[in-house]
Amino acid sequence: MRKFTAIFKARTMEFVRDRGTFFWNLLFPVVLVFGFAFAFSGQDQTLFTVGILGEPGEDFPFMEIEQIEFIRYDGSDLSAEEVVERVRRHQLDMALDFESGRYYVNRQSANGPVLRRLLESTVGTVPLQEEAVSGEPIRYVDWVVPGIIGMNMMFSCLFGVGFVIVRYRKNGVLKRLKATPVSAFTFISAQAASRLMIVVVTSAVVYAGTNAFLNFVMHGSYLLLLLLTSLAILCMIAVGLVFASRIKSEELAGGLLNLVTFPMIILSGVFFSLEGTPQIMQRVSRALPLTHFTEGARAIMIEGAGFAQVAPNLAYLVIVTLLLLALAAGLFRWE
Repeated sequence: MRKFTAIFKARTMEFVRDRGTFFWNLLFPVVLVFGFAFAFSGQDQTLFTVGILGEPGEDFPFMEIEQIEFIRYDGSDLSAEEVVERVRRHQLDMALDFESGRYYVNRQSANGPVLRRLLESTVGTVPLQEEAVSGEPIRYVDWVVPGIIGMNMMFSCLFGVGFVIVRYRKNGVLKRLKATPVSAFTFISAQAASRLMIVVVTSAVVYAGTNAFLNFVMHGSYLLLLLLTSLAILCMIAVGLVFASRIKSEELAGGLLNLVTFPMIILSGVFFSLEGTPQIMQRVSRALPLTHFTEGARAIMIEGAGFAQVAPNLAYLVIVTLLLLALAAGLFRWE
């Protein structure tokens, strides 16, 4: 235990004393959150978004309007109730359910009444029964903040563990540690524990600091959000350890880590929703740890999801973490 504590303390103090890295991990996500809050603070939207369930069965001129983006939910994992919930949350301007013969519009939305008039004017006699829903809008900053925090966690874990261990190997630090009584398990677990504590604390500080000014929507449990965050951090640490297990070139490590991080930023829904994108992109995104964090965090914060709702995301993170840790342990070499 003394060996573990010594390595844990050394790695933590190395991070704290590196003031550039320390403040970058705190300031970068804060700047992003405030930047998106300012850039998307306007109330008007230039694009209508309508969800579709089922097929109209006949010519439906409303669906030919080019200024409207139609998102089909047939074959998706979302139920009709969840699609209606998106209308209530202002994530959709309208939902057309041809299966039940209803359409849903949010009267509190600026776009809902406009779309209803467009529907009546283009179709004439609407073959669907109107169902009005209500709900306050979700700001873009409320939606994007889990993605930004998750992205910051990803960079901090992958480069703070993977890149650092590669640097240790290149500089001969690991070779010296091999001659000590410290086992590979003790060294790796201390590195992971130190990074877990650092990233949890910095993420909490970023969230609390920005929330004090922007007052994010939070309908769920903070404890559940903390559990999800901790598991996501451990999973990303495990990804970094796999890359750090054998590589001895910092340039190669940086290139490979960038090869992993940028697809995750694009395909994990950090800045934009993947709804309406090709199915292959959505399937690939399901294999990425960052996707399960952002999806689960948004469900907890915006929808008030409980443990049962985010259990699939938690289970995925646990299973992938264990598999990657086993792979990293099998591949790890001191030299």
